[in-house]
Amino acid sequence: MTKITKEEVKKVAHLARLELNENEINNHAEQLEKILEYIKQLEKIDTEDTPCTTRAIEVFNVFRKDEKKKTDFTEELLELSPSREDKFFKVPKIISE
Repeated sequence: MTKITKEEVKKVAHLARLELNENEINNHAEQLEKILEYIKQLEKIDTEDTPCTTRAIEVFNVFRKDEKKKTDFTEELLELSPSREDKFFKVPKIISE
């Protein structure tokens, strides 16, 4: 694998709208090189009989049965509003006639 050059890091930084100083460019080049080496190691692993997964630990949703309940929070909700008129929220007029 070819070594990541400073020019490649500068180009990617420019595309990502990042301003990097010379020290940061060198540091990112080294880090990217290590990441690519690690990926190269992972590519050697045989995954032929490994099932596809979306996460390391399988997660199951626990559902409850939907139950219809009659509730009336109208008065409490209307009292939270800055302005009301009878059983309605009162809002400023936004459309002129």
